[in-house]
This record gives sequence, C-alpha cells and structure tokens, in this order.
Amino acid sequence: MAWFPPVRRVATALPLLCLLMAPATLSTAAEGPYTPQFDKDDKLTFPAGYRDWVFLTSGLDMSYGPAMRMGHSMFDNVFVNREAYQAFKETGTWPDKTTFVLEVRGAADKGSINKNGHFQTPEVMGLEVHVKDMARFHDDGWAFYAFDANELTPKPAEQLPVEQSCYSCHQSHGAVDTTFVQFYPTLKPIAAAKKTFSASYLAEKP
Repeated sequence: MAWFPPVRRVATALPLLCLLMAPATLSTAAEGPYTPQFDKDDKLTFPAGYRDWVFLTSGLDMSYGPAMRMGHSMFDNVFVNREAYQAFKETGTWPDKTTFVLEVRGAADKGSINKNGHFQTPEVMGLEVHVKDMARFHDDGWAFYAFDANELTPKPAEQLPVEQSCYSCHQSHGAVDTTFVQFYPTLKPIAAAKKTFSASYLAEKP
C-alpha cells in the first residue's frame, strides 16, 4: 500500500514503494487494531495479519518509468489497516500510524479453464510496507520498509534510506499525503469530494 513507488524496477513500478523480490508463504493470522511495532534496534515488525486488512487495489505490470522486459508479469496488491481506512473515508486524509502493505505476486495466463487474461499465482515475489508515524519520521512522517518474502514470518526490517527514489517519487506524485490514492478506485472519489488532493497531483492530472 499504494502502494505504491519505485526504486528497483523489476516487472512493475509499484503503487507504493521500492521492491524487494523473493518467493514466500505467509501467515494470515487475524489481528486486532493495528499499531506499527518497532524492536529495540528500531526495526519495523512485519504485520503478519495484513491480509485481514482492507484491500485497496491491484495493478498489473504498472510502470512509472521506462518499462523493463522481464519475460513475465506480476500483480501488485495493496492493503491498508482498517483504522486508517475508516479515518480516510471520514476525512479524505491518512491518520498517524497508517500502514500500507504492498504484496507482489506472480501472474499466469495458462491454468485450469482460463483461456484469456491473467490471474494471480500463489508465489509471493515481494513485500513492502509504508508507514506514517509523525513522531518517528520527522521529514513528512512517512517511511518505507522492504521485507524478505522468503520467510514464513519475515524478520523485522530496517527503514529504507531516504535517498532512495521511492521517497521523492511519492512526495512529488502522491495524490494525498504522499500516497498514490490516484490508483485506489474506492478512495479517489472521497479525496475528490473532500478536496484533499495535493497541489502537485492536481498540476499533473491529465
């Protein structure tokens, strides 16, 4: 979540963040109200129950720059914690502690009875998290994390360096509060109604 957001372009340029590649099987344990958790080394604990959150969008082979030919397609799935989603519906903005998860999965075109188009495969190829914590991140309140999707429960991750282009891309092109609400079909109309689109997004809007 978007997500979001591209430093390392693989087959997609994600709706959220910078991409970490790897296959995985993930825990889907349900969680209560979510608050980002950090360990003693200031690393973010992976939100293992994110698939019980609100699903915002899925993109196929999106790219914010020159496309790279990888010989295969991928889907980006964006999730956000329920508390943040409810707050956005009411205000058109993201509250403190908002957390997005970007899950990247393989895409296939042959399988079962499918004759056309693409469907998602069980293979998880990347996991990224975008967190808003105004007290912790002093520039604009947001930070990016990339997790190892090879692990059943990914280990805590360090914040991606602010020099990576996912930060400047989100700041320059995010429709609301540096996030890519322009790609979230259920939230874009809310932002339009509440007039919370950023000036930079309105300036480049086709």
